[in-house]
Amino acid sequence: MTRRVAFVIAALAVLASTPPFGGAAIAEDVSGPVKLAVLDDMSGPYAENSGQGNVLAVRMAIKDFGGSLLGEPIEMTSADLQNKVDVGMSMARKWFDVEGVDAILGMGSSAAALAVQKLAADKNRITLATTAATAELTGKSCSPTGAHWVYDTYALGKGAATAVAAQGGKSWYFVTADYAFGHALEASAATFVKALGGTVLGAVRHPLNTSDFSSFLLQAQNSKAQIIGVANAGNDTITALKQGAEFGIQEGGQKMVGLLMQVTEIHSLGLKATKGLQFIEAFYWDQNDETRAFSKRFWQEYKQPPTQVQAGTYSAAMHYLKAVKAAGTKEAKAVMAKMKEMPINDFMTKNGSIRDDGRVIRDMYLLATKDPSESKGEWDLMRVAATIPGKDAFRPLSESECPLVRQTK
Repeated sequence: MTRRVAFVIAALAVLASTPPFGGAAIAEDVSGPVKLAVLDDMSGPYAENSGQGNVLAVRMAIKDFGGSLLGEPIEMTSADLQNKVDVGMSMARKWFDVEGVDAILGMGSSAAALAVQKLAADKNRITLATTAATAELTGKSCSPTGAHWVYDTYALGKGAATAVAAQGGKSWYFVTADYAFGHALEASAATFVKALGGTVLGAVRHPLNTSDFSSFLLQAQNSKAQIIGVANAGNDTITALKQGAEFGIQEGGQKMVGLLMQVTEIHSLGLKATKGLQFIEAFYWDQNDETRAFSKRFWQEYKQPPTQVQAGTYSAAMHYLKAVKAAGTKEAKAVMAKMKEMPINDFMTKNGSIRDDGRVIRDMYLLATKDPSESKGEWDLMRVAATIPGKDAFRPLSESECPLVRQTK
C-alpha cells in the first residue's frame, strides 16, 4: 500500500467517525406536533372493550388538555392491530419512521405489545400498554420508555385465586387462550392457587376467537375440578361461559371463573348467567361521582359506558400530555422521567405512580355481579366488594426481573 493510499484511507476513517459540522452528534429531531397513536383490536374479539372506545378516549383526553402542546396542535392516528404481531410491528415502524408518532397506546394482544414495546425502546419512543395484559411488559421485557397502565396477569391471577380460595375453591382446571396473554394469565393464577394450598389438575388451550368450546369444556368437565378457570378475554370469555352454561357445568357442581372480565362481558352474558361472579378490575363506571361524570360523557358518543381499558387509555393519554408539558419536550426519556416523577390523579386513579419497571401502581377492585333483582338498569351490573391497595395487587418490586430495577437496587 502506498503512503498516499494509506493517507486517504486514514482520512476517510476520521471523517466517518467525526460528527458533521465539527460539533456533537446530531440529536434526535423532537420538533413538530405531539402525535399519539392507538394500536388495538378494532374488528376482532376484543374490539368492544378496547378498539374504537380507546380511540374515543384519546380524542377526549386531547380535547380536555386543550388541543395543543409545545406550540403545536396535538395529533392522533389509529390502526387495527388484528391481534397479529407482524401487523403491529409494520404499523409501528411506519408510525415511528415515516409519520413521526411519539407514543403508542393500547397495543392489544400481549405478544404484539411485547414486540412493539421493544421496537419503541430502540426508536426512543413511548409505549403505554392499556389493553395488553402480560406482566412480562414490566418483567424481563421491561422498557425504559414503556409503562403498563391498567391490569396485568399477575394482579388478575392473584386476585381471582385469592377470591375463589376464600370461598372454598381448591382444585382448578384451566381453559386457556393459546398465546402469550393466556399462558401468562394461567401461570399466574396457578402459582397463587398452589400458594394458597390448592391444586391444579390440568389445562387445555384453545385458538384465539374460538366459536366452539365443546371439546375444551368436555375436558375441563371430565377433570372433576371444582373450579374451571377461563384464561382468555373478550368474545372468547363470553363464548366459553355461555357454552359452559349450556353444558350444565354449574349444575354439575363445578364453577367457571373468568380471570379477565369487563363490564361488556357481564352485559353480554346477563346477570342471570353471571350471578355470584367475582373478579378483579381497575375501574367500574358506577363507582363514584367522578367515574359517573366521565362515563356520562363517554357514553354520549360510544352509546355504552367505558370499560376499564377505555378509562385507562384516557388516563394514560392525559398523564403523558401533562408530562410532555412539564418536560418542555417530547423526547421520550425526558417525558418518561416526568411521568414517573408526577403522581397520577384522575377520575380512575388516586395517587398512582409509575415504578422503575414501568408498572403503574394503583388500587384494584374486587367486583361482584349484582343479583338481577338489584339491577336498576341495563348497565347496572356490578358493585365493588373490596378495594385492593396497589402495593398488594401487583408484583412486588423486590421480585422483579426487570433489568432497570436491578440497576437501581
